[in-house]
Amino acid sequence: MRSTSGEWGFTPITTTIVFGIYAVAVLVSLLFAGRLSDYAGRRPVLLGALGGQLVALLVYATAAGVPELTAARVIQGLSTGAALGAIGAGLLDVSRERGALANSLSPGIGTGSGALLSALFIQFLPAPTRLVYLVLAGVMVLQAAGVALLRETVTTSRVPRSALVPEVRLPRAVRGPVLAAAPVMFAVWAMAGLYGALGPALVQALTGSSSIVLGSVSLTLLTVTAVASVYLLRNRPAGAVMLTGIGGLVAGVALTLAALETGAAALFFAGIAISGIGFGSGFQGGIRTVVPVAAPHERAGVLSLLFVVSYLGMGVPAVAAGFLAAHGAGLTGAARDYSVALLVLAALAFAALIRTRASARRA
Repeated sequence: MRSTSGEWGFTPITTTIVFGIYAVAVLVSLLFAGRLSDYAGRRPVLLGALGGQLVALLVYATAAGVPELTAARVIQGLSTGAALGAIGAGLLDVSRERGALANSLSPGIGTGSGALLSALFIQFLPAPTRLVYLVLAGVMVLQAAGVALLRETVTTSRVPRSALVPEVRLPRAVRGPVLAAAPVMFAVWAMAGLYGALGPALVQALTGSSSIVLGSVSLTLLTVTAVASVYLLRNRPAGAVMLTGIGGLVAGVALTLAALETGAAALFFAGIAISGIGFGSGFQGGIRTVVPVAAPHERAGVLSLLFVVSYLGMGVPAVAAGFLAAHGAGLTGAARDYSVALLVLAALAFAALIRTRASARRA
């Protein structure tokens, strides 16, 4: 059974661009609505975000081509951005330690299971461009019912106009931790962007298989090892976990480069698995470095800032790689250039982490 891209006739590069548009929409929403739940409450913001997700899924289910798909991605990204700060801060309101762990685990669990289940729907069930979205719409309705029953964890107040204006000021207590964590988080999310945007097409090129399920394995494998590393390293010091993330990034991307040079699919999958350790460790270490020192009324804004950094890392390089692949470098060339850029980012993140840790010790 053919996938949506096969039925609509667009290339893997179009998939890359649409992938990047989602990240940009999330970024815009985080900038303008990231602090909203600190004033309006976690529950109203989450209900509004779920409503946006439901609209996006219905647009997906009725889409007839790329313009509708792009519109759905924008709606989905805007509602996701609004939800990220609210759900993350809500988890921290309940428990700082368990909330930080849940914030680190949930992106990997959701992304990996979503990629694999969607591929199975497309490969083996009827109506590949409709059914999966309708099922997810039903899930959103159930989630909205659950959120409506949740206890509000913040004291609501009038939303000031300033809360809807992008703000780059950081609370003094989190400035040092953010300076340590942000470069690492940017680098590991840029790595996730490589496998999310180009991974399925690279799997197809390296294996010669057009299987949708096999194409989804790149993202699923990345998130499986990411989630495992988050859980296994949950009690390690946050700084050491970030260093593990940088090491995993370098080792995984180096294997990916070797796979691109040799055409070895097994080496490519091994690189993804090790990169997942880097992604999970780097993201967890960043979350655990920053959010425990934020005050309750600052949590949504601080988390939103971290996700701004993360989605910038994922979205901007992915879009650039799509254009490179379409205009000169080709798929393998774009992936190779992207991988080299990731190694440079890893070196810069390592230098920034060591410098900020040394400054903290002197202080």
